[in-house]
Amino acid sequence: MAIQITFPDGNQKSFDAPPTGLAIAQGISPGLAKKAAVIKVNGELWDLTRPIDRDATIAIVTRDKPEALEVIRHDAAHVLAQAVQELFPGTQITFGPATDTGFYYDFARSEPFTEGDLEAIENKMREIVKRDLPITREVWAHDAAVKHFEQAGETFKAEWIRDGIKADEELTIYKQGPNWLDMCLGPHLPSTGKLGTSFKLIRVGGVYWRGDANNAQLQRITGVCFANDDDLKAYLRQVEEAEKRDHRKLAKQLDLFHQQEEAPGMVFWHPKGWAIWQAVEQYVRGVYRKSGYQEVRGPQIMDVSLWKKSGHWDNYKENMFFTESEKRTYAVKPMNCPGHVQIFNSTLHSYRDLPIRYAEFGGCHRNEPSGALHGIMRVRAFTQDDGHIFCTEEQVEAEVTAFHRQAMQVYADFGFTDLAVKLALRPDKRLGTDEAWDKAESALRAALRAAGVQWEELPGEGAFYGPKIEYHLKDSIGRSWQVGTIQFDPMMPERLDAEYVDESSQRKRPIMLHRAIVGSMERFIGILIEHHAGALPFWLSPVQVVVAPIVSDADGYAQEVTDTLKDAGFRVEADLRNEKINYKIREHALQKIPVIAVVGRKEAEEKTVTLRYRGEEQQRTVTLAELPALLRA
Repeated sequence: MAIQITFPDGNQKSFDAPPTGLAIAQGISPGLAKKAAVIKVNGELWDLTRPIDRDATIAIVTRDKPEALEVIRHDAAHVLAQAVQELFPGTQITFGPATDTGFYYDFARSEPFTEGDLEAIENKMREIVKRDLPITREVWAHDAAVKHFEQAGETFKAEWIRDGIKADEELTIYKQGPNWLDMCLGPHLPSTGKLGTSFKLIRVGGVYWRGDANNAQLQRITGVCFANDDDLKAYLRQVEEAEKRDHRKLAKQLDLFHQQEEAPGMVFWHPKGWAIWQAVEQYVRGVYRKSGYQEVRGPQIMDVSLWKKSGHWDNYKENMFFTESEKRTYAVKPMNCPGHVQIFNSTLHSYRDLPIRYAEFGGCHRNEPSGALHGIMRVRAFTQDDGHIFCTEEQVEAEVTAFHRQAMQVYADFGFTDLAVKLALRPDKRLGTDEAWDKAESALRAALRAAGVQWEELPGEGAFYGPKIEYHLKDSIGRSWQVGTIQFDPMMPERLDAEYVDESSQRKRPIMLHRAIVGSMERFIGILIEHHAGALPFWLSPVQVVVAPIVSDADGYAQEVTDTLKDAGFRVEADLRNEKINYKIREHALQKIPVIAVVGRKEAEEKTVTLRYRGEEQQRTVTLAELPALLRA
């Protein structure tokens, strides 16, 4: 029977026997076959060497496409596993997927891998690539696969098949050359040579089989991988720059905050770090006022009965902290929304009152796994610039577009100009009907269209109670961070009995919009520190000006300048130490102080100051009288 192949341009071609993707690519042009990585068959990625045994719409995917990169990275994981087993016989393989930047593989081995082993393994991987071993796909019966892996001493693979795959199911096996194989869904490249050498192993660490601390400990080798050497080099430069900007290192250098074992995932803010916090908070508070939000405050703990009604108990309790008192169980709030509904419910509102906008710098606690904690970027105790809008369905579009304009201005003020907007859609675990989700997702799409926004959709990544618009910022070294969000929620007002009186004097459920611009204050400050490499803009700097006298005779005048700037509302310090001025300037430059005001006998006599701006060689002398206005500008 002939196989009918439809190409992306709509043209069709008939084949007497099932063709492979590689043969189709060769038929189009040898150059395309050389660049091809995989083929898309009826929307599904297949190996180029797999026969297409049905009528299909196809597209050749070349290695420069994002879809191909995941396949390349998965191939790198398999080549890593083969390299380890060739170098260290007796090592068991478990699993190794592609990641956002590369790949990893988890191994069972009695001896620990060392950093020195990574170089040898990477060299062996390059050797396997050079051999250009064919990668072939086979379909095995369940019992045959179990038997093979048991005889090969691969107990983890055998266990996974026995426990996770039904006895009547077949599974796919991929071979690299005649001898090495792994169980995998695929697809893969035609041969190891197609992988190329744009990869690098970066670390080895410990994990547990199936992520359970009660199981055997494994060793994870992690690598990065890209489609070409230029992309790999660019990524490694970014990593090097990111290490210099690490907010944890800069926090120690600049004395901003610290964390310690007695409070895992929580932050001890030092005076300078708290000054940054206050600058961010007061700025956001000003945005609240201008945008018609009323600031509120809810309790930190509430009876679990409320969390059961809200849906958090069924959908989120593994991430919550609990406490007990007088035989009642309370939950420490992971979110502010149920508390805001209680405030709304305390008064019966008319449709004329809507929209009602509540805002809170709400402290939340979430029981994040210890392995996921990372400085102030991922914590267990955090504060959100949280807000909730109670409105009618007809008001949703206007509220979302207003929020969008507001968010874009805030990000620009903090120094972020490269942003992406994404729409996270219904997850598998969710409240409500498909009809309610259809309506919610359509409402957010309409609002984005009204705002003139281009967006990307993220299936399955919405909150359990509703879809959400996400704002992703790109920082100064090209990394993307998800910060703000606005979420459409018809579920919680229903579950918590929120009502208003409509035009017909009927009681009706409002729509609840959850919104945050910076999100977690801790995380946003961490992003700011890394984005600016610790050299925060003048308005955010914990110490904005240091006044440094050249000679001790000018100490009195230095204190006068300091007091004048303090009275004008600036964060300023006087450095009256008996040190040379060049030493003081160098030290304050390392502390990334934006402005150093140098004063000597001449400045004291003339009531002037000489200003040195961070990162600039040129100095400027101004009068003390004009200094506050100049700095404010």
